[in-house]
This record gives sequence, structure tokens and C-alpha cells, in this order.
Amino acid sequence: MWFLWDEEYIKFTHTTERQKYQNLKREPRVAITITDPDDPYTCAEFRGVVDKIEEDPTVAFFNTLAEKYGSSLRYRGDPRVVLCIKVDRILGYV
Repeated sequence: MWFLWDEEYIKFTHTTERQKYQNLKREPRVAITITDPDDPYTCAEFRGVVDKIEEDPTVAFFNTLAEKYGSSLRYRGDPRVVLCIKVDRILGYV
């Protein structure tokens, strides 16, 4: 899943039409794991909460992420929001 770190939040984009969005509104605790593609036994885990949810009516954030990750894909679909994750704890595994 594409994400952006803005030095305060880990930010994701998500559609408002899926159950995951409803679950996050009800229970905002999250854990995010990023695995080293060259060594699947090395990873970092970020634990925190969805601190805020920003509306994204023009899906500009999705398109920003697509550009960041080198994709020509542009979003056309369900309404989207930006999930801002406030990290409380970082764990590393090697």
C-alpha cells in the first residue's frame, strides 16, 4: 500500500465505501509493517492510531502518491479520504 511520511504522520488514502474504513472509524488503533524486499526477515513495525481523517474530494492525495511511486495510474472511483496515522511505537526486527 502506498504511503507518505510527512514527519508528523504516516498518511494513506482509502475509499470510504469499504468496511476497513468503517472499522478504522470505530477502532482507530493500527499496526503497519514494512518488510525489506531483499530480506523478508527484516522489517519495521509502526503502531499508532488514526489521529485524523481528511476529506479528499479531488483525490489529489492519491495522485500525489501515484507520482511518488512512479505510477501513471490516476484514480477514478469511489470517494476517498486521507488517513493520518500518529505513530506511538516503532519496533524493528532483523
